[in-house]
Amino acid sequence: MSNTAAVVENRGAITACVILAVIMQALDSTIANVALPYIQGSVAASSDQINWVLTSYIVAAAIMTPPSGFLSARFGRKRVLLTAIFGFVVASVLCGLAQSLNQIVGFRLLQGFFGAALVPLSQGIMLDIYTVEERGSAMALFGVSVMVGPVLGPVLGGWLTDHISWRWVFYINVPIGVIAFLGITTFVKETAVNVAAKLDWLGFGMLSVAIGALQLFLDRGEQLDWFSSSEIIIEAIVCGGAFYLFLVHTFTSDKPFVNPRLFLDRNFTISALFMFVVGVTYFASLALMTPYLQTLMDYPVITAGLVMGPRGLGTMLCMFIVGRLIGKVDTRILLMCGLSITAWAMYAMTGWTPDVSQWTIISVGFVQGAGLGFLFVPLTTVAFATLPVAMRGEGTGIYNLSRNIGSSVGIAVVSALLVENTQRNHADIVNYVTPFNHAFKAKAAESLDPTTAVGRAALDQIITQQSTIIAYMDDFKMLMIMAMVVMPLILLLRTPGSKPAVDHSAAMD
Repeated sequence: MSNTAAVVENRGAITACVILAVIMQALDSTIANVALPYIQGSVAASSDQINWVLTSYIVAAAIMTPPSGFLSARFGRKRVLLTAIFGFVVASVLCGLAQSLNQIVGFRLLQGFFGAALVPLSQGIMLDIYTVEERGSAMALFGVSVMVGPVLGPVLGGWLTDHISWRWVFYINVPIGVIAFLGITTFVKETAVNVAAKLDWLGFGMLSVAIGALQLFLDRGEQLDWFSSSEIIIEAIVCGGAFYLFLVHTFTSDKPFVNPRLFLDRNFTISALFMFVVGVTYFASLALMTPYLQTLMDYPVITAGLVMGPRGLGTMLCMFIVGRLIGKVDTRILLMCGLSITAWAMYAMTGWTPDVSQWTIISVGFVQGAGLGFLFVPLTTVAFATLPVAMRGEGTGIYNLSRNIGSSVGIAVVSALLVENTQRNHADIVNYVTPFNHAFKAKAAESLDPTTAVGRAALDQIITQQSTIIAYMDDFKMLMIMAMVVMPLILLLRTPGSKPAVDHSAAMD
C-alpha cells in the first residue's frame, strides 16, 4: 500500500476533488439551519414541523452510512461515489424547487440517502493515495474539510438567504458537485469489484424501519397529542416490533448486519453512548439557536449566521490541540473536560433572554464548540483502541450511526418540548394576569388592560414571548443535565497502555 500510494498520479487533483465532495456534504449538515424560518414561511409549516427538514436528512444519512462499505465492495468505490455525488446534486436542486413541506422533507430524505456515502468513500480514497507516513497530514486535511460545515455553514447560509434566497442554500451544491464529479471521473481509478459481497438485508431493513418509525413517532408525537393518536400508536408498535426482530436476527444469524461482538468491548459501547449524547447536545442546541436568534431576538439571517459560526471555530481549534495531547494526557481527563465545558455552556444558555449581547452569544457558542472538540478525538481514540482491527470498519459505521440517531432524536425531542412547554408556561402565566391581581394591576399600563380587546391582544403577545423564553431555558437545562448525567461513565473506560494508531476522522463521518 505504501509504495503504491507513493506513485499515484494526479494525487493533488484527486485530493481536491474528494475534499470538495466532503465539503459539499459537510455544508449541508448546517447550512440550512439559519434558513429554516424562511423555509417555514414558504412552505407554511409550524415551528415543530420545520425541523423535519433537519431530521429527515440526518435519519436518511444515518440509515445509509453503515451499508456504504458493502456498496463500495459490490459495485466499485468510484462508481458508488459518482452515483452518490450525482444523486446528492439532483436532490439538492429538488430541495431548492420544493413548494410544500412534504416535498422538501422528501427531497431532504433523498439528499441524506445519497450523501451518506460521500464522507466514508472519500476518506477511503484519501487513505489509499497517501503512504502510511503521510496519512497523518492527509487525515488532518480531511478533518478540516469535514469541519468546514459547522464553521462556514451558518455564515454562508445566512448570506445566501439574505442576499439571494433560501433556495440557494441547496443550489450552491450544484457547482461544487459538478466540479467534484468531473474531477473524480477523470482522475480516480475504479477499485476491484467483489461480486461475492453480501449484505444482511433483513437486519438492515429491520434497523432502517425501526429508526424511521422512531423518528416519525418523535416528529409527529407532539402535533398529534402522542398516544391519543392511532398513528402514533402504530408507529410505536412498528418501531418496537422492527427493533425486536432486528435484535433476534442479530443474535441468531451467522453474519448479521451488526456484529453483536462489537458491544462486548466496553470502551466501544460506552464511547458509542457518549457519541449519542454528543449528537443530542450539539446538534439539538444548534437547531434551537436559529429560531431563538431570528424569532425572539429579531436578528437578520446573516447576523444569526455570523454569531453561530464561532462554534465551529472552537471545535476545529480544540480538535487540533487535543490531537497533540492524546497519549500525553489521560484520555478520561480530556473527556471530562469536554463534558464539563459542554455542560457549562448549556448552563450559561439557561440564563439567556432576548437582551443577551452578541458577544455573549459568540463567546458561549465558541466555548460549546470547544467542548465538542475536546470530545471528538478522545472518544474515537478510546472507542477503537481496544477493538480488534478486523472489526474497526464495522465499528466505524455503528459509531457514526449512534451520533446521527442522537442528532435526529435530540432535535425532535427539544422541538416537541419547546412547543409543549410554551403552551404550559402560557397557561400558568395567564392565571396571574387578571384584573383582580393587584400586583399586576399596579404595574400594568393602560395598553395592557385585560378588560379591553387591545389590552388582551398585547398581553397575549407578551405572555407568549415570556412563555417561549422559559421553554428555551427548559430545553437548555435538559441538555445540560444530559451532559452531566453521563459523566460517571468515564470512570468505566479503560485507558490503553500506548497510543493507538486510530484514524480520528472516523468520528466525523
